[in-house]
Amino acid sequence: MARSHRAARPLFPRGPGLGFRTALLLMLSFGLWFADQRDPRLLVQARSGIQWVLQPVQWLAAVPQGVSSATEGVRSHQSLLAENRQLREEQLKQQARLLKFAALEAENRRIRQLLASSSALEERVLIAEIVATSQDPYRHQITLNKGEKDGVYIGQALVDAYGVMGQVIRVYPSAATAMLITDPGHGIPVEINRTGLQTIARGGGDGRVLSLPFLPGNADVKVGDLLVSSALGGRFPGGYPVGEVFDVRRTTGEHFMQASAYPAARLDQGRQALLVWSDHSLPTTEPGEEASPPPAVSGAKP
Repeated sequence: MARSHRAARPLFPRGPGLGFRTALLLMLSFGLWFADQRDPRLLVQARSGIQWVLQPVQWLAAVPQGVSSATEGVRSHQSLLAENRQLREEQLKQQARLLKFAALEAENRRIRQLLASSSALEERVLIAEIVATSQDPYRHQITLNKGEKDGVYIGQALVDAYGVMGQVIRVYPSAATAMLITDPGHGIPVEINRTGLQTIARGGGDGRVLSLPFLPGNADVKVGDLLVSSALGGRFPGGYPVGEVFDVRRTTGEHFMQASAYPAARLDQGRQALLVWSDHSLPTTEPGEEASPPPAVSGAKP
């Protein structure tokens, strides 16, 4: 019997009806309104008490939003850091490109100057790339990327847009070695442009100076005189700038005077030079000598 009594009880007992609950809420609302009209301070105190009681609940309810805002702030900060790092890397790349463009612009300007100077020469010319320089302080030599297959020959003059650089001393099938005019073993016939006096300019050995050791004691040479190449010997184009005199020394009783000049060519700048053909082309190898592979010359492009 007890089992049947328990089975007869409903699973969800019904509470007060909807009408009763509505009436109850209306009565409660009317009572609160009436109390507020009689003494507003009663509801103010009630509201304060309820707010104080519910304050922890409000704080707990706001915790998920605060955590979400903090997480979003951390993500935004990390995103800004990543974006800032990416912008810095891009800036470095752009700066590198600008430096490369500046180098290319300078190189193009030098090539244009070479081409302009070659148009002023009546001789045949060829632009060669300087691929290496000698590291020996007493040997001022450079290696070019043009050789016998390009018609280069021993003794051929090498110039740039400003003056004579030197001459070829060794030739290989696809390369050549040139000695600069500042090498202590190099000599070039020159002419003092102001007076026409012929003499020899030798390399000073320090890479910056030319010496004129064979000037007569009574020679008319002044500081600032321009030295130009002489066509004597047929190796160098005549009238091309070689240097400018900056020092003249006369010794009483001596048959010769000493003078020094700065080279006109920019020997330590640029990566291109002009090979000039003269009317008296020399053989590619000296008598009894055969061309051999170029030696390993350490050094970077100037």
